Amino acid sequence: MASTSEFRNGLILRIDNDLYSIVEFQHVKPGKGGAFVRTKLKNLKTGQVLDKTYRSGEKVEDVRVENRTMQYLYKQGDEQYVFMNTDTYEQIYIEKEIPGKATDYLIEGMEVDILFDGNEPININLPIFVELKVIKTEPGLKGNTATGGTKPATLETGQIIQVPLFIDQGDKVKVDTRSDEYIERVK
Repeated sequence: MASTSEFRNGLILRIDNDLYSIVEFQHVKPGKGGAFVRTKLKNLKTGQVLDKTYRSGEKVEDVRVENRTMQYLYKQGDEQYVFMNTDTYEQIYIEKEIPGKATDYLIEGMEVDILFDGNEPININLPIFVELKVIKTEPGLKGNTATGGTKPATLETGQIIQVPLFIDQGDKVKVDTRSDEYIERVK
């Protein structure tokens, strides 16, 4: 059990049998009444954000999670993703619901951090930036520059993002996995 005085960003709490991570918190001491802590919590499975207020000193159930670096091997059927522990070479199978948005950027051989609650995987943390090949986009025209318009491009994982007009099919691009934004063309 953790007290509200131990809150910090990234602390994982169990609320109604779901796991939430503290995104931000604020201790508030009003002129009248008791102090309280206002928090913004993110559900680790659904990504839903929840605002919750606790009385100062209130006890909450915190969860100790383990972060393991694993390598993505392949997708098995439509429902499972196979990962390998790079230290022990043990393979684990993760159901489609757990990776969530991470599946938009998973490529074979990529190393990711997986959060475990005991032996149960609960979340996949992608690198902030990934480099992916553009497999389909409209051809660029002469005179298109680095500034100006954008066009849709399909990446090797199937994800569609907006890229500048000068990006061609076969180019490698750096993408921010948090915002799905194009960052730069990679040589």
